[in-house]
Amino acid sequence: MSFLRPCALYKSFITFPSRRWMPCQSWGFLRWPGFDGFFRFLVIALLWSTFSEIRFIPSSSMYPTLRVGDRIIVEKASYFFRSPAINDIVTFRPPEQETGFGKDAVLIKRIVAKGGDVVQVHHGSLYVNGVAQNEDFIAERPSYTLELNYVPSGHVYVLGDNRNNSYDSHDWGPLPVENIVGRYAMCCYRPSNH
Repeated sequence: MSFLRPCALYKSFITFPSRRWMPCQSWGFLRWPGFDGFFRFLVIALLWSTFSEIRFIPSSSMYPTLRVGDRIIVEKASYFFRSPAINDIVTFRPPEQETGFGKDAVLIKRIVAKGGDVVQVHHGSLYVNGVAQNEDFIAERPSYTLELNYVPSGHVYVLGDNRNNSYDSHDWGPLPVENIVGRYAMCCYRPSNH
């Protein structure tokens, strides 16, 4: 029954020193990871769902920074350690006085002023504390006028990058900081037809 034994060529191929590094020498790498691997996966999945989320951009209010159909990653952990900063792009629940939004609605805008600041829009420019802001990221200059608006402590003033096509603080006033859900981290998918 010599035909059942491996041939000498096969033995020399497998035992040849330069072939020992190959992972297929031991097929153990194909096994299920076991309880430890499953537990690690579970911890990573729980942390991911707790501190980040993927969102879909349904409108052009943040154009050209974000486009309709973009998928973005929002991280929710940084505001546990620091307060929101000017130019942060944030997701938030709309203020409670606003109607027409479902209870799970989340909007995305850019912070342009924090508590204690005074905001004004005239002659197509945004003024914060009397200083015109250099905003090279907006789609076009605002065509509306906004009188002096004081941002109280614990609030931020948010505007969309597409100033003339955005429902934001110029319509409903300062946003309470506790309404902020998270901060835009990155765009993870952009449709190719845009």
